[in-house]
Amino acid sequence: MAKLYFYYSAMNAGKSTTLLQSDYNYRERGMRTILFSPRLDDRYGEGVITSRIGVQAKATAINDDYDIFEHVRSETNKDPVNCVLIDEAQFLTPAQVLQATLICDRLNIPVLAYGLRSDFRGEPFEGSKYLLAWAEELVELKTVCPSGKKATMNARLNENGEQILEGAQVAIGHNYVALSRKKFNLPLVSPIDYTVSEAAENDDREALRSTAEA
Repeated sequence: MAKLYFYYSAMNAGKSTTLLQSDYNYRERGMRTILFSPRLDDRYGEGVITSRIGVQAKATAINDDYDIFEHVRSETNKDPVNCVLIDEAQFLTPAQVLQATLICDRLNIPVLAYGLRSDFRGEPFEGSKYLLAWAEELVELKTVCPSGKKATMNARLNENGEQILEGAQVAIGHNYVALSRKKFNLPLVSPIDYTVSEAAENDDREALRSTAEA
């Protein structure tokens, strides 16, 4: 039985590289793949998946109302499809994630989706929320924060390298950096209404002082 896989990570963990390697592995064995990428991400041209190491592949560029299930079903009727791969899957709509499950369940074709879990404020992307809920296989691709800890968050930076705390969820072309949750400073960045007490802040400062002196 085909499965829906969600490969997730923070920024710059090699998601596109892993996708392109998986695609190559299928095609090297004479199998047919279909690649999808969001139309809004046109940094390297529309419908082009590009890794940071320079490897590229053409993909079908999709917008919010594109039916990926019908696309794959139609293609399968022409020639068997062995795997579907989706780049930047956090931008999928809930309907498109549902369509991805149908590609697995009704067409018996595995779907490999690659994307971020959360945005620059720590809020979950809509597509990722449903992928996390519905995928049979969840695979974390790990990367490292400048602090040396595991990076799980995605900070958006301005031209001065300062963390941006407000703005639209989707902003292609900005500079991003992967950070640990502590370095990200989730209580400050998140839109969830909670303020850490001054006493707790003092405790944290005291702990940092003690660590530095040790």
